[in-house]
Amino acid sequence: MSNISATIANVEADINTIVAQTTTLDNSIKAFPLTGGTLAEALAVHNNAVTLGNSIDKGTTDVKATTPTPFSDADGAAILTLGKTLEPTITSVLTGFVVKKAAFQALPLGGIPALFKRDLSNLSASTTAFMDALIVAALASIVANLTALKARADAAFAVAIAVYA
Repeated sequence: MSNISATIANVEADINTIVAQTTTLDNSIKAFPLTGGTLAEALAVHNNAVTLGNSIDKGTTDVKATTPTPFSDADGAAILTLGKTLEPTITSVLTGFVVKKAAFQALPLGGIPALFKRDLSNLSASTTAFMDALIVAALASIVANLTALKARADAAFAVAIAVYA
């Protein structure tokens, strides 16, 4: 681990990348048909999930390296706004995984649902670590909002993961 510090601009850029990659994942899930999907389409969903997870992990690293902390009120508010903007897309991704489970199970190559369960578990863990880092770095004035956002994400991930259990 290096001693290089990050800035709030790095964190905001990370969140913008996470937003874009969450949208990409959402679009790949929506594009997967309810019947007749291909292994290539399913692997695209998987690859998009892995890419998103890596970006969330980078965001966590950057939040932890950001100086100074806690974030200012303005920076914290900007991050909270980005998080709230992302929430409907995360919900769409997780709903998509639930709705398309039968379509993923119908693929001729088994193991796709197990792969997606792992992807969901990894994304959940990454999201939790990211949100925890943001909560630690935030001023008290936004901690309750970030904690509520994290709780909603945790609950939504739990539902999707349970469907794949």
